[in-house]
Amino acid sequence: MGVVVETTPNPRAMKFTLGVPVGGPATFTDAGTADERVAGILDLEGVTSVFMTGNFVTVTRTEAATWGDLTDPIVAVLTASFE
Repeated sequence: MGVVVETTPNPRAMKFTLGVPVGGPATFTDAGTADERVAGILDLEGVTSVFMTGNFVTVTRTEAATWGDLTDPIVAVLTASFE
């Protein structure tokens, strides 16, 4: 199963459902202290936080960043880490 990307009520946050347990609940704002499976997401310019729980990860971006630039790299990190 691929990663399912969904909008949230917050336009700066996007939900990425993986269909497998991701752990958590945990929130990370720094790649250096993040779970190694999601640290690469925090390395992306424009990402401010990653929340993981259940079978999904929610990513929050800066005002200046766009989902058009971030979605594919986030899905790539998640696919490599969890599938």
